[in-house]
Amino acid sequence: MHAFTKTFSRLSARLTLTVLVIAGTGIMLMTAMIAWGVFGRFILNDTPTWVEAGSLLLMAWFIFLGAAVGVRESDHMGFESLLSFVPARVAAGLGLFTQALILLFGVAMVIYGLQLVDKNWSDRIPLIGIAKSWDYMPLVAGGALVVLFSVERILLMLTGQERSPLLVQAERAGGGEL
Repeated sequence: MHAFTKTFSRLSARLTLTVLVIAGTGIMLMTAMIAWGVFGRFILNDTPTWVEAGSLLLMAWFIFLGAAVGVRESDHMGFESLLSFVPARVAAGLGLFTQALILLFGVAMVIYGLQLVDKNWSDRIPLIGIAKSWDYMPLVAGGALVVLFSVERILLMLTGQERSPLLVQAERAGGGEL
């Protein structure tokens, strides 16, 4: 199990780097598109119609991809203040419980995102002419990554290869070491 988890974690780390590069590229493209829109509006007096819709689509992609990376890196919101009042074993259980909730949230993102993609495939985004479903694809991709990264974190916690960030926080707050 340890070898599988380590291999899974290495692949996940590579995927994380790829996702960050894609998200960063999306931010740069969105910035360039908005700059072009401002230039077109105020200098050329001819606003490109595709800038707003294209920028919003790119923004959805880098937000959902970045949020998934936040799950892997434990940069998501938590209830760390509670951990200073509970024993270390309870904090460890809360860490697993938190990851399980994040996993379920990712599954919901995928399921409901796919429903939105299916429902809106025949509609078009007026200014750029692509299927409205592309607005919901980032929800599906981000949800799938959240699921993958949550599974990784749970495996690492269960095999003792990584301590729950919540548990580490509890130890820092004086809850003792598990």
